Amino acid sequence: MISRHLEAKLQSAARAYPVVYLTGPRQSGKTTLVRQVFGKYSYVSLEDPDEREFALVDPRGFLGRLEGGAVLDEVQRVPSLLSYLQTEVDRDDRPGRFILTGSQQLLLRQQVVQTLAGRAALLHLLPFSFKELLRRKLPDPYIITRQASHPDRPDRQLEEVLFTGMYPRIHDKGLDAHDWLSNYYRTYVEKDVRQVLRVGDLETYQRFVRLCAGRNGQLLNFSSLAADCGISHATARQWVSTLEASFLVTLIRPHHRNFSKRLIKSPKLYFLDTGLLCYLLRISDAESLLIHPQRGAIFEAFVISETIKAFINVGIDPPLFFWRDRTGHEVDLLIEKGDELFPIEIKSGRTVVGDSFRGLKFWLALERNSQENGTLVYGGDKAFKRDAINVRPWFA
Repeated sequence: MISRHLEAKLQSAARAYPVVYLTGPRQSGKTTLVRQVFGKYSYVSLEDPDEREFALVDPRGFLGRLEGGAVLDEVQRVPSLLSYLQTEVDRDDRPGRFILTGSQQLLLRQQVVQTLAGRAALLHLLPFSFKELLRRKLPDPYIITRQASHPDRPDRQLEEVLFTGMYPRIHDKGLDAHDWLSNYYRTYVEKDVRQVLRVGDLETYQRFVRLCAGRNGQLLNFSSLAADCGISHATARQWVSTLEASFLVTLIRPHHRNFSKRLIKSPKLYFLDTGLLCYLLRISDAESLLIHPQRGAIFEAFVISETIKAFINVGIDPPLFFWRDRTGHEVDLLIEKGDELFPIEIKSGRTVVGDSFRGLKFWLALERNSQENGTLVYGGDKAFKRDAINVRPWFA
């Protein structure tokens, strides 16, 4: 079994809070992780109709039999249970009493925050990181900002990694990625979307998701997206929020010194798993990625997703932004650490050319930026330093 980097944070949270709530997309490994870490706890899946009915009809009796600590899986199936959990942990607030898992952040996160404020730790588990897949130790999330020193090249090819994605079941069972992702996506649409949005026309929603895939790595223009899909601007916003809440996409906002501007300017949209992204773009095999017009955007999504995982696996909200000025100068990723900003450029090519450094050099030369070094992550194999730029291969 491949160990998960979030395990240490999960254990420390259970030593500090009576409730730990673990969210993440379906099939990201939540159940496997909590059953491994809390093997002595009672385990209850609220997907089980009998258990769900018990929790709905007699919530106090349901919780009363779980005195020694319990894992409640897929707790979004009985959201009313949270109010009774509040009463229970107010009566006995021993750390680690209840471990909750849920796949739908949209349905539960706000309720958990409101009902269990101060009583619950909220953690997120995404599919494997590439370092987990390689069985390497938990990285410092800021490692991407530093020069890689003689990294070991993995056996896998970049195109294979991008095409397969990181969902655990594909790797644990050696499954065909395209077939599994097809079934995964169909289950997501037919089950989660119906439950969260009550969408009547699922075909329109599926077209919307594929249009979002085509805009991966681009500024998110809701009006254009809505017009192309034949829906209202408000519906497009709601559906993007649902994709975010389902952990299928993330929005990276532009960095501005003025905090309010970060919130009102257009974000960039990225899919969190490149395997699912390739499926939605109808890419049929890994070799097609060598010349695919979306290769650069897919690689960008991979690097950003891996960076996000590095932060959330140590319990830090990812402090990630992008930068663009009015004249078109751009840096793909800025990582914020206190008052410091670390610029990252992402290029999928296997060869570094002089033009690759243009955005970084422009940003570093700005008077208001005190940072002296930037980082370029690329699709090649070598780590080196060029001028003031640390060049890192994709696997480092």
